[in-house]
Amino acid sequence: MPSAHTGSRYARHAPERTLLYALVEAHYPDFIARIEAEGRSLPGYVREAFDAYLRCGVLEHGFLRVVCEHCRAERLVAFSCKKRGFCPSCGARRMAESARHLVEEVFGPRPVRQWVLSFPYPLRFLFASKPEAIGPVLGIVQRVIAGWLADQAGIDRASAQCGAVTLIQRFGSALNLNIHFHMLWLDGVYVEATELPRRELRLHRARAPTTAQLTQLAATIAHRVCRHLTRKGWLEGEGESAFLADSAAGDDSMDGLRMSSITYRIATGRDAGCKVVTLQTLPGDAGSLEGEAGKVGGFSLHAGVAAEAHESHKREKLCRYITRPAISEKRLSIALQGRVRYQLKTPWRNGTTHVEWDP
Repeated sequence: MPSAHTGSRYARHAPERTLLYALVEAHYPDFIARIEAEGRSLPGYVREAFDAYLRCGVLEHGFLRVVCEHCRAERLVAFSCKKRGFCPSCGARRMAESARHLVEEVFGPRPVRQWVLSFPYPLRFLFASKPEAIGPVLGIVQRVIAGWLADQAGIDRASAQCGAVTLIQRFGSALNLNIHFHMLWLDGVYVEATELPRRELRLHRARAPTTAQLTQLAATIAHRVCRHLTRKGWLEGEGESAFLADSAAGDDSMDGLRMSSITYRIATGRDAGCKVVTLQTLPGDAGSLEGEAGKVGGFSLHAGVAAEAHESHKREKLCRYITRPAISEKRLSIALQGRVRYQLKTPWRNGTTHVEWDP
């Protein structure tokens, strides 16, 4: 335990004093009752996530008594839920641990580039209701980007070796359901240098993609992904006229909630089906500070942020960003009208900075 002379003091997190905890504790039972009144029920894993959050860090639900072997001072350390999806405290701890592992053990002092791929609404719904569809799609995406990197570096695809870490995020900045890929790629490809006395891998850098190249890559990804999903029976039709097949529906009662969240709509209660309130506090901006994305038929591919080999701080920031938890308690507040207000991490292009809804 930290002693007095170290200058550090232990402070319990006390989640029961936070606004998020108060909102969940007060309104989660009403939400369950409303769902059940509509003849639906939440899956067990959803109930478990909320129930575990309400117990996480609260002393009355269990704790360890820690005693310093030197000064015999005691502290009570509450049990944590260690869940991935909802708890901000455990999510932040996992973010710090994962980012440190990626920086120190995976990437090291090498250049990396962040690639972000988002999908059209129907595919977001498919991936949420059929998680088994995500893995093969990720494989398609990785093969397309890996081949492009090899071409840009001027290396034969068969001999090029790439490296990437992908985090599949399920949330958007407005707490909407938005399954998308955050990928950190080595900004180039490795190839075995056989001309040296001792064989070793040498990194060949790739140029940053242009908007036109991102658009072409997005088109290739869209074509191959839709072709694959059609073969699997989850899509019907071709091109932009393709639509989800009946087999894309989930096996639980969550489909209505999923679609409402994907489309920024209220799922239950008197305002069910209405759009959430948005606050536009900034002028619209048609530009982007970090490069334009390539957009094709609802697919959006962005690769405007990179960190050079010597930029360890920026590389760590990227790693923390892709592993961050879904909810930021710092951006959560209560508006004057009693609505829950959540600040977007980055304003939308039309100047929207917050979303609001009734608790």
